[in-house]
Amino acid sequence: MLQMVQMVQMFIAMAAEGDVGMKALGAAIAVLAGIGAGIGMGIATGKAVEATARQPEAEGKIRSTLMIGLAFAETTALYGLVVALIVAFVL
Repeated sequence: MLQMVQMVQMFIAMAAEGDVGMKALGAAIAVLAGIGAGIGMGIATGKAVEATARQPEAEGKIRSTLMIGLAFAETTALYGLVVALIVAFVL
């Protein structure tokens, strides 16, 4: 999460210097997808812990469902990172 914030700050600094202009700003916005994914994964993990505490016998089902959800959320973050890198260095 901290790395995503640092990456956004780097892209905004590049835009302020005029090196890559609007490309850096677009890349910074794309990286923000990682923040949303991080928040979502934290909420999902917290709810899974609560569910396991309430029904310990369902731990296996809860864990497998959680892992699938975390994989989808992490994929969203990675897509945002890939789009940011493409915008910053290719376009």
